[in-house]
Amino acid sequence: MRKRSLAGVAAVAASALLLTACGGGGAEEQAADVDFSAAPTGTLAAWGFENADDVGQSRLDYAAEQLADVEVTLDATAFDAQKFTTRIASGDVPDVVQMDRRYVTTYAAQGLLMPLDACFEAKSVNPTERWYQNVVDDVMYEDAVYAVSQFYQPPAILLNMNVLNEAGVTPEEFDTSNMDGLLTAIGKIYQASGSNPTRLGFDPVATGQGGLWVLGMGGQLTDDTGKPTLDDPANAAGIDALKQITDAQGGYAAVKSFTDSFDTFGDANQFVQNQVGAQVANQWYPNVLGAYRDQISLQAVPFRDAEGQPFSLASGTAFVIPAGAKNPAAACAWMTELTSTEAWMAAGAARAATIEGKGGLNTGLFTGSPEADEMIREQFVVPTGDAGFDQVISTYYEVVENGKSFGSSPAGQDIQNELNNAITAALLGDKTTEQALADAQAAAQRAYDNATAG
Repeated sequence: MRKRSLAGVAAVAASALLLTACGGGGAEEQAADVDFSAAPTGTLAAWGFENADDVGQSRLDYAAEQLADVEVTLDATAFDAQKFTTRIASGDVPDVVQMDRRYVTTYAAQGLLMPLDACFEAKSVNPTERWYQNVVDDVMYEDAVYAVSQFYQPPAILLNMNVLNEAGVTPEEFDTSNMDGLLTAIGKIYQASGSNPTRLGFDPVATGQGGLWVLGMGGQLTDDTGKPTLDDPANAAGIDALKQITDAQGGYAAVKSFTDSFDTFGDANQFVQNQVGAQVANQWYPNVLGAYRDQISLQAVPFRDAEGQPFSLASGTAFVIPAGAKNPAAACAWMTELTSTEAWMAAGAARAATIEGKGGLNTGLFTGSPEADEMIREQFVVPTGDAGFDQVISTYYEVVENGKSFGSSPAGQDIQNELNNAITAALLGDKTTEQALADAQAAAQRAYDNATAG
């Protein structure tokens, strides 16, 4: 028996919700009845902040100070799609839920989330001023914003300068818009024992960063209405680029087996061990590598699109108010306080204190808010004493302005999963790129149809 998709599960839960919600009204009607400008009081049931670190806890503390008349009960467990829809269907509805932004439109399309335009108006929040436009685009559906976003940690290409210098390769050769030059650089660095790689010239992180390659090379995952477009012929360019890169290094199966062995967070990580010349990495990873700055030499370059321009993709989490929430006014206040510039500055101070205590490097916080990002950079991001790390930090701050949304869709998570399936099949040679994308489109379309059926 095939497992039902997220969209299918959401559809069942949506039907149950419509029968159990107060007064039988939908999410839009419930939001219209809420006085979001009222002083927030009462108990607030929140689900999120799993294993909160200094950044999370400082923001929780800040919000608590601002909302003294609100008692927050926190379910600090990881988001689970099945648990969420089960809770909604049973009437056990949290007031706030934290989830990956790729889920938001799926639930919005099913009527499971309140639109937040009235919340933002009451709190004098202009979404496109508080957040980067691509971050807002992630959580829009039918011209309404359905989530309060947090974090946007862009990808770039980290360079292992010890390896590049040994191979006689320059940073400029890692230009993803010049595939011939890139493959030449990869060939100078790549090493193998028989058919098994021992050093990659470039780890493109094919499935983990598949959307970056497909969209960066001119493809699109959805149309303007959120319908999946995985079979768009333009999507082949990104997958074909990935196939050239992996084929030049022993093939995808060998590359994947090798990268799966990396001690990514440990003392024997791929940069310390010189197992890569370069790797696509999100902004948080240099924080891990900072502990090994005496053993490695880093630089970074932007990922470049087909036209040679810096390119990045939005990703991160968000807070939503489920339909049927018992205290949506307090939820609105709590979410907007947690993502205010003041809350992020408290987080910046907490992170700076943590780093100072551990002797680490401050690579900044990438909050999803341009104002908060810049203020944190100005106040807390100081020269590290390592020119390479300083250049890496600057590169990420430069590429964050060049972001694009994955595309907001009721089948967002399914589209991502099916894209990864298509990439894997094409890179392994199990299917042609065109057939892999066609099959992925069929599956994603079924998920979209399920999500929008009601």
